[in-house]
Amino acid sequence: MDSQASASYAEREKRFADIVALRKPDRIPLIPMVVQYFPTTIKGVSKRAAGFDNALRYRCTREATLEFGWDLLPNVGVLPSAALDALGIKQIRWPGGDLPDDADFQFVENEWVRDDEYDAFLQDPNGFTLSRIFPRIAAGLSGLGEIPLPPIHWLSNAYTMLSVGSSVVAAPQIRKVLECLLEFSDAAEANLAAYRAHVADMATMGYPVVSGGTTYTAFDWVSDFFRGLRGGSLDIYRHPDKLLAAVELMHPMSVGIALRGVRASGIPRVMIPLHRGADNFMNEEAFEKFYWPTFRSLIETLVAEGITPMPVFEGNYTSRLKYLAQLPAGKVAGHFDRIDRKKFKEMCGDVMCFWGNVPASLLCAGTPQQVKDDVKELIDLFGDTGLIIDTNQGMPNEAKPENAMALREAADEYGSF
Repeated sequence: MDSQASASYAEREKRFADIVALRKPDRIPLIPMVVQYFPTTIKGVSKRAAGFDNALRYRCTREATLEFGWDLLPNVGVLPSAALDALGIKQIRWPGGDLPDDADFQFVENEWVRDDEYDAFLQDPNGFTLSRIFPRIAAGLSGLGEIPLPPIHWLSNAYTMLSVGSSVVAAPQIRKVLECLLEFSDAAEANLAAYRAHVADMATMGYPVVSGGTTYTAFDWVSDFFRGLRGGSLDIYRHPDKLLAAVELMHPMSVGIALRGVRASGIPRVMIPLHRGADNFMNEEAFEKFYWPTFRSLIETLVAEGITPMPVFEGNYTSRLKYLAQLPAGKVAGHFDRIDRKKFKEMCGDVMCFWGNVPASLLCAGTPQQVKDDVKELIDLFGDTGLIIDTNQGMPNEAKPENAMALREAADEYGSF
């Protein structure tokens, strides 16, 4: 990195840090938290190609970052399709898999852990994951559910490894699983190598990456990936004690994955998509019991480690503002979907910066002037207390290029000090 790029990199980092700390920056930045197919779509690349061609996906993101004047390099939300393909993943559908080439990828809601399996899961979460969850979410791992696997601690010495473990590994189903995992490993490593090259390339031009890792709060781990929205919601009333035990079980993992990402990347910022905590998913009593304690602990633990949490508040969080006001002041970069802006300013303006909330619909169906007007409203309200420009969901796939450019123009016109 030459001296000019190094100075630009440090300048962008300082600008972000100043805003999180609620200090007045030199100007208001534009930072999409995440992009999916927008950078490739505007280049005429199919969504299938965007998923399977790692280098192409990251090259298009690089070009969009430079073209539209984004201040940090956004997270790329398109998953590497070759890795999904190698495992035969059932929890996600993707273009070029069982979806048309120009369809968006989709997450599959399901009860991957049934309500009558709580006890088995809580008693041995690792063994349950290996023998039941893996075969359910990945066709390539189905062999793990076809033979009786011994508890892992049975294989804790050389004698039982040879007498018990060898018979397991020799099973034809397990050989297929191992072959599948090797194919997955190659595909995942190819994507990781392309991503690392992408980040390094942008650093040489003075652009830090927005996030060093991603995690989920404990309730979302359980609801998103184990019980599904229906199951997790019913559990609040039918199995509250078991649900709470599962949430508490997942909390250390939620923290650990965040720390692992930061240590691997060297970027002390963690994105935390929040899927079930909005007021249209659960009432306040349930939020206080099942969601808030582990979410608050996650935030406070990351802050204590010198990491900036970046919670993505999906849905409407206006009714949760009294809780958000309790988070560490000047340490959290909150990204908002739907929120009463004035109430946020009143209740949390001295606690955290305001990021996002420009309606994605304006980028897709509005005019450049409508986009600029909305950005100006944000700058007039939050410009002196910490503001980062973005839509309420990152850069939408269907955004008009002229509207994406209007975000940059508005930030320059109204956000310079």
